[in-house]
Amino acid sequence: MTARRSRHRSAAYAALALGLAGSLALTGCNSHSSKKSKTWKKSSSSSSKSKKRRIIGGGAAAAGAGTAASRRVPDCFPSTYKVTFSQQSGPDSHVTVKFKNTTSRDCKLYNAPLLRFNNAKNPLPLLQGTPGHFDGTRLTVPAHGYAYAVIPTNSAATKGTEQKSVAIDFMGISASSVTHGPVTVNFAEKRLHVSVGKTKVTNWTSSVHGAQLAAGVGK
Repeated sequence: MTARRSRHRSAAYAALALGLAGSLALTGCNSHSSKKSKTWKKSSSSSSKSKKRRIIGGGAAAAGAGTAASRRVPDCFPSTYKVTFSQQSGPDSHVTVKFKNTTSRDCKLYNAPLLRFNNAKNPLPLLQGTPGHFDGTRLTVPAHGYAYAVIPTNSAATKGTEQKSVAIDFMGISASSVTHGPVTVNFAEKRLHVSVGKTKVTNWTSSVHGAQLAAGVGK
């Protein structure tokens, strides 16, 4: 082998080695870039899922708040056509106070009706508690449903004399508070004969029989 051929072969080996080194470096670079791309995509996907969870969670919370608001039951309020009075005579004589919920939504009553006969300064006393003290009665009256309270008049003192009118308030959620009112029922205009003396009124109940039992005039 001549010196010229030896130099030519050495140059060829050197060029091949340089080419292989460049190829390996390029492959390493591409591999590193691919790993970075995968890592970024994974991070982006996780962030997107987190945002979706936050949005969905927020929507559920808002829906829950709306449901809670829709479940709130308003207070009942009196009117001359929602509250009626009737008197039963005999040994178990009593006056029945009947309230009708004329709306298409439930409403709440607390304790007992506040009744001032013939423009009395103070309402009729309560059989169960006083106007400034709650005993815990809270009655939900369904849409187009009824509630009842009873005034016992089964003795001369409790029956007293015939009344001309009554002003009606409904007790509110807090002690001594009232709802919308008062409204006045004129017994003469309605052709009603209601006699009430030194007596008391029961709390509201969902049945007239329950109110009679509470007043001591039911069987």
